[in-house]
Amino acid sequence: MLQKTDNIWMDGKFVAWDDAKVHALTHSLHYGLAVFEGIRCYDSENGPAVFRLDEHVKRFFDSAHIFNMKIPFTREEISRAILDTVKENRMKECYIRPLAYMGYGAMGVSSAGCSVNVLIAVWPWGAYLGEDGLKNGIRAKTSSFVRGHVNSNMSMSKVSGYYVNSQLAKQEALSLGYDEAILLDTEGYVSEATGANIFIVRGGVIKTTPLTSILEGITRDTIMELAREMGLTVREERFTRDEVYIADEAFLTGTAAEVTPVRELDGRAVGGNAPGEITKKLQGAFFRAVKGESKKHERWLSRL
Repeated sequence: MLQKTDNIWMDGKFVAWDDAKVHALTHSLHYGLAVFEGIRCYDSENGPAVFRLDEHVKRFFDSAHIFNMKIPFTREEISRAILDTVKENRMKECYIRPLAYMGYGAMGVSSAGCSVNVLIAVWPWGAYLGEDGLKNGIRAKTSSFVRGHVNSNMSMSKVSGYYVNSQLAKQEALSLGYDEAILLDTEGYVSEATGANIFIVRGGVIKTTPLTSILEGITRDTIMELAREMGLTVREERFTRDEVYIADEAFLTGTAAEVTPVRELDGRAVGGNAPGEITKKLQGAFFRAVKGESKKHERWLSRL
């Protein structure tokens, strides 16, 4: 269950958690056009730090730009508001959710005449797919639902309405006893999970889906950089579900999922049915970076 904190930033001021409300006829509630980010703040020896804040805020504004949403704040103002919201709620570690949405003002498919409103909320959130999943890996199912075609949905934008597709896939996977779903694109190639990117390791080579039917993940980019620093080969290329079956390793990446091993897909063990060595090395490097234990990656941290 969601654990509430004290205050939510709404359009430039803090509002008590229980008073952070919108009108029932808010346009985004009816038509799904809102853009958001998922960001994490981690505690460290030098205090709390937000991971890759600049990149997240840039993607937030890029998502809005794709849909002609004019966020009524600058990037600098949103970045400052994110840090202030973490401090306001006295959080050492938390998940951060900025959301820009079409507000009250008009009704109908067009959002013309509606305001663009922004909120920022923070709350405690542990391992998205469970501590056991983070340590030992999860079981995944290829979904019967596919990711939208690039000309039906614009995958470079993190839009609230797109996650209906993810909800359908997630519900299906959970109902069948799995932890997560893997979606294919409209041509049958592996796309991503319901809220995370996917990597496989085969013959020492790391592969991840190219930027076609997927969101440009910031954790994805982090892992690619860490892998290359280790001297590993990373390729962005398409692969099929049966290549996942015979991969040596597989794992998911995302702000919520962090680096979560996949030990099984569609009832078939992946590798040794346990996290592989490369996955564990990358997971370890990731957590050292986000917790400020790697001086080389201090540039990724925004201190409060």
